Amino acid sequence: MKTTKRENKSGTVRYLHLAHNEWDPVKGRAVPKVLFTFGREDDLDRDAVKRLVASLSRLLEPGEALASTAAGDLEFVSSVPFGGIYVLDHLWRRLKIDQIVGQVGQPKRGRRRDMSVTERVLFSLVANRALAPSSKLAAADWVTHDVHVDGLAATDDDACYRAMDWLHEVTDDLEKRVFDEVANLLNLEVDLLFFDTTSTYFELEEADEPVARDDKGRLLPAADDSGDTPDQAGFRAFGKSKDSRDDLPQIVIGMAVTRDGIPVRVWSWPGNTGDQKLIRQVKDDMRDWTLSKIVWVTDRGFSSERNRRYLRQGENAYIVGEKLRSGSPEVKAALSRQGRYGEIAGNMRVKEVRISDTERFVICHNPEAATRDQRIREQLVAQLTTLIEDTDKLSDFKRGELRGKIADKPGLNRYLRTPPAGKLRIDTAKVKAEENLDGKYLLRCSDPHLTAEDIALGYKQLLEVERGWRDMKQIIDLRPVYHRLEERIRAHVVLCWLALLLIRIIETTTGATWTTVRRELDRLHLGTFTGPTGLFRQVTTLTKPQTDLLTKLNIPAPKQIIALEPTRR
Repeated sequence: MKTTKRENKSGTVRYLHLAHNEWDPVKGRAVPKVLFTFGREDDLDRDAVKRLVASLSRLLEPGEALASTAAGDLEFVSSVPFGGIYVLDHLWRRLKIDQIVGQVGQPKRGRRRDMSVTERVLFSLVANRALAPSSKLAAADWVTHDVHVDGLAATDDDACYRAMDWLHEVTDDLEKRVFDEVANLLNLEVDLLFFDTTSTYFELEEADEPVARDDKGRLLPAADDSGDTPDQAGFRAFGKSKDSRDDLPQIVIGMAVTRDGIPVRVWSWPGNTGDQKLIRQVKDDMRDWTLSKIVWVTDRGFSSERNRRYLRQGENAYIVGEKLRSGSPEVKAALSRQGRYGEIAGNMRVKEVRISDTERFVICHNPEAATRDQRIREQLVAQLTTLIEDTDKLSDFKRGELRGKIADKPGLNRYLRTPPAGKLRIDTAKVKAEENLDGKYLLRCSDPHLTAEDIALGYKQLLEVERGWRDMKQIIDLRPVYHRLEERIRAHVVLCWLALLLIRIIETTTGATWTTVRRELDRLHLGTFTGPTGLFRQVTTLTKPQTDLLTKLNIPAPKQIIALEPTRR
């Protein structure tokens, strides 16, 4: 700032200017160049100056803006992202998770344990999964140096591990209490409940040693005396990987999700657990929850007759995908029935066929998917035709060798036919049969009241579970899992579920993706300053997008001054 004086009849008048020093080679010194004149000092519009400073500050990083506006006697110490942790903490408290942590797992008699520190550490670990996924050691460092967690100035990895061990002990009770609060907050009507599983692998050469487990895959404390032989399995075990890593040990994870994408509950099983029996355990585990009639929605991996009969018990019903290539009498009968498709939303056509008195069958057809299936099949047939061309001239050994290579490629092998003479041919009947399946899938439903459209759209919403797995693996970073103890691996999965729960509530409320919300909130910073009288922490000015997000979430704007710590005398 440059000040000039002018004398008039009333006395001396001071004028304020915004100036910039430029080097004058003739004069051999810097000469101020006036960029803007603010006018008389006694008539200065200070509100306009504040708006100008705020506008210019937007061109800087949040920390730089705080530092540039600090008073001359203050020292700018640091700046950390604040918006994300602030919003997550408000939502955490609105769901009363802080209170739930203080209530579950308490002794029935005697003095209650103080869970305040454990609650803050657990929140920090959940926020870390949502904002900056890392190992628990790195998460402790993140809390201590890179973020401001209300009520937790610092922590260490031992405190993180103790909190996880406690979380493992109270998971079942905590999950139910949290869901009750979510249902109240969002007025959830859980009429459709979607369930699916995934797997996550570990970079290990050897699987865990097999140990005794109950029928839910949990460790047995000791061998019972009933004479029954318990199941033996290691937690990290080899199984059918959904990440295409059958060469590495894994665990199986299940998740139940509402039609709005809100994750209700999560489960973990040993890596060699098959899908078929899991849905029965899940239904049993959800029996005591305060849920009305549920229509379970699952994919083809859970469609056994025993599972369907189990899901139908009580007042519940199911919508289950059926394998079109299973060759079952129901599938053949459904595909052979004539009838017109009805158009529904989302580029889909449906047709209900009557082939059973107890179940309903709905054929769904997607024209775009049909075109894609046809194109892929034509490419595979063309590739197979090229491979087997002129193979009649090869020796039996060479043809057998090529036949073995094709057998390792299911897409090609599906259309290969080997006549008794050992020649290699295109299976034209199989090609014709596959044409009839283009863009189609078949659904079973036991609910007599749902329309065919409701059944089709309900099953289509199963994609919400797949979206949950994708976000768990790509945004929350479910893996790598930096743990070897089974209890902590299970606790890690629960932490990821809690992070996904908070993220989904934010997305449902704001209508924006978490990636977009997180990017905007990370621009809200908290700066730390020291001066002659002590230390204080100040939040940067809210931008309009940040204000809009807080308004949609019904979260109050943060105080400008977060903390004041006077100098001790």
